[in-house]
Amino acid sequence: MVQRFDVGARMSEMAVHNGVCYLAGQVAVGAAPSIEAQTREVLDAVDALLAKAGTDKTKVLRAQIFLADLADFPGMNSVWDSWVVPGHTPPRATVQAALAKPEWKVEIVVTAAL
Repeated sequence: MVQRFDVGARMSEMAVHNGVCYLAGQVAVGAAPSIEAQTREVLDAVDALLAKAGTDKTKVLRAQIFLADLADFPGMNSVWDSWVVPGHTPPRATVQAALAKPEWKVEIVVTAAL
């Protein structure tokens, strides 16, 4: 059985199947100007979705981070480092990518165990 959350016409924000939670790419809705503010907003959205599924950031299996500009890598990392739980840092990839909207600086995709 697949359970979907926040289902829209084009995509769902999250799907849960066989004990694994798959999140869509999360972006800053408010599109704050700084990478730090956007990263905090995105990670808050990740936390909220994981909570809906009954899990949390200590169970993240994998994170994929897309930055519009690699110059923002240190700022994003400063927020990431304060968000992750020591001893529970997940495998992660960070790449530069053209994001769908010019005001977006970061998009994060997470997969987590329940």
